[in-house]
Amino acid sequence: MKMHNPPHPGEVLRVLCLEPLGLTVTAAARALRVSRKTLSAILNGRAGISPEMALRLSMAFGTTAESWMNQQVQYDLWHAERSVKKLRVTRLSAA
Repeated sequence: MKMHNPPHPGEVLRVLCLEPLGLTVTAAARALRVSRKTLSAILNGRAGISPEMALRLSMAFGTTAESWMNQQVQYDLWHAERSVKKLRVTRLSAA
């Protein structure tokens, strides 16, 4: 089932993972072994969750990589569907 206007995974990460643990962006980035800039871009919705980052998050927070990837796909798909009318595609079918 599709979610209506799903939150960016970075928002979920901030609210459900970092804030409850009292983690700063710097401390979380250090634990994830990524740059502060990389993590900040995700948290602020300027970058998405890559498969590698999903693995890092799953290891750090005891979640699954699939859950992070599913959040990213839901977010991306919902936003892509907002502009589907701009896509000029010809429907293909078997002869």
